[in-house]
Amino acid sequence: MTLKTISPTQARKLADAGAILIDVREPREYARERISGSLSHPLSRMRQGNPDTQGAKKAVFLCASGARTNPKNPALAACVDCDAYVMEGGIIAWKRAGLPVEREERKPMSVLRQALLVAGALATAGYLLGTFVNPAWHLLSLLVGCGLLFSGTTNFCPMAFFVSLLPWNRNKPKLPGATGIGQFG
Repeated sequence: MTLKTISPTQARKLADAGAILIDVREPREYARERISGSLSHPLSRMRQGNPDTQGAKKAVFLCASGARTNPKNPALAACVDCDAYVMEGGIIAWKRAGLPVEREERKPMSVLRQALLVAGALATAGYLLGTFVNPAWHLLSLLVGCGLLFSGTTNFCPMAFFVSLLPWNRNKPKLPGATGIGQFG
């Protein structure tokens, strides 16, 4: 079953009429920025239980950019017992449409963002060490580049996995609208 794709303004109208917005991003992403009143139900945890649609007759799925909420994803349609839609462009498009979001800058940085910072630092260190210490250090930059290519083609980031195991990523933030499903990281 293919879900109908709607614009952020259409999603806002549905939400104002009683539809539930279901944010499928990871908990740390949701904690930092979210649409007011949206429900956190990470896509990575869909198999562990269905979101509580709170009796809504319509549900709208959203993520950061629309990449995770594929309208052809059978897991999305199967996890709700009401009419379901996918919001085109995710929370990025929502903000571009001038619609409000709640932000909490002091919440933890997403694991993916942490992994990208580590990758950037390692690539830069490899370049500088290779230029000023020993050319063999350039292999570090090559390794990081290959890791990023692997992550981009497989949609699995080993560095993000290892970063998620760090102690500060093990604390589970309490999220407004959270479903109680296990947290990533």
